[in-house]
Amino acid sequence: MGEWRTDPTFAMCGALVDGAELASFAGGPYDVRAVVAGIRPEAKDGFLLDEVPWEHFPQGDHVREAVHLLHTRDSPVRTGTGVVRGMCANDMRAAAVLAVPFLIRIAADTRHPYRADALAEVSAPARARHFGVASRDELLVHRGDTRYDDLYDLYDDYGVEVTGYPAGWSVAAARAAITADTALLQPLLGDPDPAVRIDAAYVLATATDPEHAVRAAFHARFAAEQDPMVRAALVLATAEATRAHPHPPTTAWMRERWRDRTQAPEVRVAAAIGWLCLTDEPAPDDLRATVDDLATDERAHAMDDLPWMAIASGSDETGLQRCVRKMLHPEQPDPAECDDPWCPRH
Repeated sequence: MGEWRTDPTFAMCGALVDGAELASFAGGPYDVRAVVAGIRPEAKDGFLLDEVPWEHFPQGDHVREAVHLLHTRDSPVRTGTGVVRGMCANDMRAAAVLAVPFLIRIAADTRHPYRADALAEVSAPARARHFGVASRDELLVHRGDTRYDDLYDLYDDYGVEVTGYPAGWSVAAARAAITADTALLQPLLGDPDPAVRIDAAYVLATATDPEHAVRAAFHARFAAEQDPMVRAALVLATAEATRAHPHPPTTAWMRERWRDRTQAPEVRVAAAIGWLCLTDEPAPDDLRATVDDLATDERAHAMDDLPWMAIASGSDETGLQRCVRKMLHPEQPDPAECDDPWCPRH
């Protein structure tokens, strides 16, 4: 973090620590929401990276170089997308957000060899403090409102990044960038690669969707989709979009899916989780029976291919196991976590 202390934004973060008003920096050159909103469409499409003020944000030059290498295919994928993934894992999202519009365009390029890897990174800056979260109240919660008059909600809800930068600003900027490019992302729901279809649903679930166009796209794809795991992803994406923009008929649709014995087990389990996150009603006995019957250890490990489940997992639990425990057995304590990151899950 050495050079970060010489970056201009460090002075802003220091001023906030000293009691300065966050509102005084809104819309300025170090507000990543304003910076992302100001990137010209021509700059995004033409990869005019020099038009983006990467240097205003911590490790921005590293992100710019990673995007350049990934775009020109001069770098192994681990260098291109690994920078974005690593920064988000280290709770430094502000500069990573600037890569989002460019990663989307790489993902949309059917000739690019690393498009799937680029797509997998798009939503990383849009989900702050998401690891290990598996309760009904939190699993599918996201805040898609990016208005500047919500400054303090964003600040209080997300806190600050490790650099001191307002994490809510990074999250809001990432979601706004995804929302602006839904037209590029929606066709990926029908991509030949199932992994791309899953990641496209995961990304689009964070878009602001007041007109329900994204949710309608999930429903349309669900009707055509044959792969059980992709169908489960579309169910969870629909639930997440509905959590942000409530829609009682969709909540009822979730109930029908987990009760429908003709659906694949993965779909029924995903629908049960989605329904639990969309309602405050007690879990009915038939839902508990469905989950107990279908949430086997083998299926729990397989469903970690879904990013919602993978990110909800702990060192000693799969994401599905953690969701079942948190949502249906909240009285049970968390298992002792293993300090070894390579600990096998049971």
